[in-house]
Amino acid sequence: MSLVDAVIKPMHPEGRKFVAAFAAVTLLLFLISNFLGWVGIGLTVWCYYFFRDPERITPRRADLVISPADGIVSLIEKATPPPELELETGPLTRVSIFMNVFNCHVNRAPSEGRVRHIAYHPGKFLNASLDKASEDNERNSLHFKLPDERDLIVVQIAGLVARRIVCFVKEGTFMETGERFGLIRFGSRVDVYLPNGVAPLVEVGQTMIAGETVLASLTSGHKE
Repeated sequence: MSLVDAVIKPMHPEGRKFVAAFAAVTLLLFLISNFLGWVGIGLTVWCYYFFRDPERITPRRADLVISPADGIVSLIEKATPPPELELETGPLTRVSIFMNVFNCHVNRAPSEGRVRHIAYHPGKFLNASLDKASEDNERNSLHFKLPDERDLIVVQIAGLVARRIVCFVKEGTFMETGERFGLIRFGSRVDVYLPNGVAPLVEVGQTMIAGETVLASLTSGHKE
């Protein structure tokens, strides 16, 4: 990989209007002072990197669950999936991945399967690292039906700064592991509800890479 390729990453189309707006403000700031103009340049570069969309090398084993988001595992616990999905299931193992404003925010399918149901729920904009963000914040839930008919739930959760959850797919879409399905703007969280009996292979505090880090194996038993 060349130095240019290491620094310059592809940008998702969702970010173009934001980078253009930051650049326009930067030009105005230069009319006020050079110092403010250079601050604007720094913020414009940050905005570009926020919307970066690098290629990822996704493991192809069919039994793996891959991280849907970049970030840090902030919580692993038993929890009931969002009620708006109307799933008749008890508590499942939930793995929460917190994304700060420097993480790549493009979300990817954790496993191959069909998007059976998508449910949006308006809510608050609490700090996404808080436990209650899963229940109180704005969220968008995706119910994946796996090839073996088990259920896998992914929930996009808005954070303290985020004000817009974007989902690229529709109900009925069949997705390959690692395929992009959405993004969340400016700091957020993604929860993954694993199928019943599946144990996570990650720990709280572990750094995750969307589309690459193995989150769980669908053939693993639940560790007591």
